[in-house]
Amino acid sequence: MEVKMKFSAVILAGGKSSRMKMNKALLPAGDKTFIETIAGQLAKYFNEVIIITNTIQTYEFLPYKKYPDIIINKGPLGGIHSGLTHASNEYSFVTACDMPFIDGAAARKLCEMANGYDGVVPKKGEYLQPLFAVYSKNCIPYIEKCLDEEHYKIISFYPCVKILYPDWSQLLGDEKAAKTFFNINTPEDLKIYRKYEES
Repeated sequence: MEVKMKFSAVILAGGKSSRMKMNKALLPAGDKTFIETIAGQLAKYFNEVIIITNTIQTYEFLPYKKYPDIIINKGPLGGIHSGLTHASNEYSFVTACDMPFIDGAAARKLCEMANGYDGVVPKKGEYLQPLFAVYSKNCIPYIEKCLDEEHYKIISFYPCVKILYPDWSQLLGDEKAAKTFFNINTPEDLKIYRKYEES
């Protein structure tokens, strides 16, 4: 039995899913929903799982802590802000509700790299994974400053903090990384997911 680390896991479930035309978090993944699958995977490795959503009633069926955005309508960066603020641990692994192949062990590895840094964000070349990443509470004031200045990209606060950028090829291997980081934004992505699921 794995010992759960004292890190929080934050799942952002506040997107409008405009391209999918339905709530991505509630799409079926086998006999569960995406968000159930993701939360269940992370609960194996983290002693706290938090869901950030502005429609808490939608997720009442999940046995995890749920909080709305503190600063509303600011996109994923606002969700990260709320998650870090409500987390009971110094560091939180942050992800989205549309990554059904999430790898809890890889998330744990990222957390183990976090000592001495304010964040750990997987990178390959110029490509980052800001929603499969670890952030500390030290990031909160810098996120708040970005939100106040209407800089809503997640990476907006990165220059203000100390972030480690491990190569995701070394973390997971290219093939596994492609699957782990696969997220679903469109009906076409959902078709690809179904093919992955069957393989």
